[in-house]
Amino acid sequence: MILCLKTINRDEHLAFVRTRASVSHMQVPSWGDVKADWRSESLGWFDEGGRLVGVGLVLLRPLPKLKRYLAYLPEGPVIDWSAPDLERWLEPMLAYLKGRGAFSVRMGPPVVARRWSAATVKAAIADAQARRLREVEATAHEPRAFDIADRLRRMGWQQTEAGGEDVFAVGQPRYVFQVPFAGRPLQDIRRSLNQQWRRNIKKADKAGVKVVQGGYDDLPAFYEIYVETAERDRFTPRPLAYFQRMWTALTAEDPDRMRLYLARHQNEVLAAATMLTVGEHVWYSYGASTSRNREAQPNNAIQWRMMSDAHSLGAGVYDLRGITDTLEESNHLLGLLRFKVGTGGEAIEYLGEWNYPLSKTLHKALGFYLSRR
Repeated sequence: MILCLKTINRDEHLAFVRTRASVSHMQVPSWGDVKADWRSESLGWFDEGGRLVGVGLVLLRPLPKLKRYLAYLPEGPVIDWSAPDLERWLEPMLAYLKGRGAFSVRMGPPVVARRWSAATVKAAIADAQARRLREVEATAHEPRAFDIADRLRRMGWQQTEAGGEDVFAVGQPRYVFQVPFAGRPLQDIRRSLNQQWRRNIKKADKAGVKVVQGGYDDLPAFYEIYVETAERDRFTPRPLAYFQRMWTALTAEDPDRMRLYLARHQNEVLAAATMLTVGEHVWYSYGASTSRNREAQPNNAIQWRMMSDAHSLGAGVYDLRGITDTLEESNHLLGLLRFKVGTGGEAIEYLGEWNYPLSKTLHKALGFYLSRR
């Protein structure tokens, strides 16, 4: 099969996304509007009959004073990753991006490699000998993922560990936690929550915590406790303008693409979170909570409301995004992992992000720069 790659417009891109059950929120046209420091283009793969068979949102980051770019396809492109002729998909992309002045290409194949059940992860956390999730025997393996990884290496792609150990590292997380929804009634999903989760949801209700949907004007309230969360959990917060731009761009594309939820108690916002939806895939994107009145359990309440709404929207999966790979008690992110495990879902390992150096000199310089950040 001969594939032709060319740029496509937003409508073509979005129409293709609507034909898929699951596409990353970072591979829709509006995500390019969110990333103001990058230029964005929609790429389309066409078969011999002129039919659009794959898409990709590529972000182009210029090097200072040079007309050269880092090309990045976060959690993409959206192509047939199981195709035996994977080279025919990726080689035209590399040729096109090289012609655009890219010195390096980074992509994140949306391919699952391994899965760990909640029970397996819980046991690993309790095991003093377990250091990393990657070293724990998986509940399920996806054989095709390892074949794809081998083919990428033979093509010259290099795997990066960015986003692997630290959920807040540069790049997208390699390890995430998801709750499968497809074919399950909501009461079954609630029964799968651990006892502490179910108890905390009842506590929040009894305490009078009310979870409501917010809008653009509520983003400052979210941001106030998001900054507090960043200081507590030791990550650098994004500016308020980022979330305002995110809301404007995503909701203009689809009114349900982004939602904001607020957990209120006695006229005070105790927790807030954003939820993103593309097709049957729903993400818990950003979360925030104050240290005040934690006994009211607003975090469990807000998550259960989001899960319930996601189920009503027809979600096939509820994605709680990144988790740490480190299982040691000294890891400050272990509490977040425990919280997510309580949903009864599963830990997922993706293939991670891959780089292709089109200019080895500039690519090496970029690696040095990122290592010094």
